[in-house]
Amino acid sequence: MPKSLVIVESPAKAKTISQYLGPDFDVRPSVGHIADLPSKGLAVDVENGFKPSYELTERGRTVVKELKAALKDATALYLATDEDREGEAISWHLLEQLKPKVPVHRMVFHEINAKSIREAVENPRDLDYGLVDAAEARRILDRLYGYEVSPVLWRRVNRGLSAGRVQSPALRLVVERERERILFRAADYFSLEAVTSTTPSFTAKLVSVNGQRVATGKDFSELGVPNGDVLVITTALGTELANGLAGTDLLVRKVDTKPYRSSPKPPFTTSTLQQEAGRKLRLSGRQVMSIAQGLYERGFITYMRTDSVTLSDEAIGEIRSYVQRDYGNDFVPQNGPRKYQTKVKNAQEAHEAIRPALPLRSPDSLSSELRGQDLGAGAGRLGAVLGAPPPPPLLLNEAESEGRGMVFSWQEGTTSHLCASAPPPLQLDASAGGGVGLVLGWQAEGAVLEPSSFVAELAAAAARGGGSMDVDEDVDM
Repeated sequence: MPKSLVIVESPAKAKTISQYLGPDFDVRPSVGHIADLPSKGLAVDVENGFKPSYELTERGRTVVKELKAALKDATALYLATDEDREGEAISWHLLEQLKPKVPVHRMVFHEINAKSIREAVENPRDLDYGLVDAAEARRILDRLYGYEVSPVLWRRVNRGLSAGRVQSPALRLVVERERERILFRAADYFSLEAVTSTTPSFTAKLVSVNGQRVATGKDFSELGVPNGDVLVITTALGTELANGLAGTDLLVRKVDTKPYRSSPKPPFTTSTLQQEAGRKLRLSGRQVMSIAQGLYERGFITYMRTDSVTLSDEAIGEIRSYVQRDYGNDFVPQNGPRKYQTKVKNAQEAHEAIRPALPLRSPDSLSSELRGQDLGAGAGRLGAVLGAPPPPPLLLNEAESEGRGMVFSWQEGTTSHLCASAPPPLQLDASAGGGVGLVLGWQAEGAVLEPSSFVAELAAAAARGGGSMDVDEDVDM
């Protein structure tokens, strides 16, 4: 029976999509790029408009042979590679090698679920040759740069090393930073904090001595010299002040409140996902993208290579409905959906931000589908967002990380559309001299959490789950 041939990039994605398309479609993977510049020679004609010479890879020859056989009985060809410059280039190479005689459609989607795949089949587009040219320009630049610079490394350092458009500028940045480090001179300084015996207790920091500001880290030059008229607290002075202040009362001189607003972070982009996962889960960039790729291919999250922080109207609507249902009306911004804008210049915004795929399914509900112990490891982080009870402690292993990736996507995607927090911040100024014969100025800061904001919910959930909430890390202040 004739079928439409659909070509995607990976076997995992082909398996998932074939379940949605049914028996009328034959879904096959290209397994990435099928063609590339030859490994030997420049393969770029610099005298003729930088024209590249491509050849099929060893794996590409096998893939093309299989796809040609499948195409003989096909009624149509759908090129369903990723909607970025590399995916567009793969579709172009497939088109060049297969030379189909049936109708060809470029099928694009940002998330893998039944609705998105059906809409992609019903609304194909033409190949975007602008993206193809962008991918080709990047590959040519890689070859022109690396082919000339790498031999220098082979002669001076070691054979087998590569240099290119990324490695070389990155190395320059490392060298410049190392030169700064070599010139840097360390300087010792100390700070004093007073912990009150009040209920609740709070901590005040020493900010001045006899009207002279106490030095902090930002008051020192790279050579370790204090800038301006500041007082450096040495070991001897710090010990003298601490001994003389034991049991001394702080006299509150002033309490100030100032305008203040805290908003939830936008949904993840590729870079912010890698940063947060590296900082909180100690995962490398390669590990993060591998986990995200698996979650995307199996239909759990949207496409993971994006610079955009925007979400589709459908996604925003479903997130707001979820927040309203599970949190209440007070947590939903009443003046309309929250809008985020990308601050990165030359951002590639063909896709949405990274978010859970629709329909929304929490990590808990996916426990039978996530691999191994994934969910148990991730549910602890979810508990700090949604108030779920803490799971039994588990040791993190390589298989465990997928659930954490799903939790990260869920957390950032849903809390990004909760209400902002605008509590009145409190700044308390106090003085104390004690037995040191000096006028010491102290300062403490804090805020009262609003009951219907994302900050209050994070704090309450952390308290219920027995975890902790680092406001400086999780909230843009």
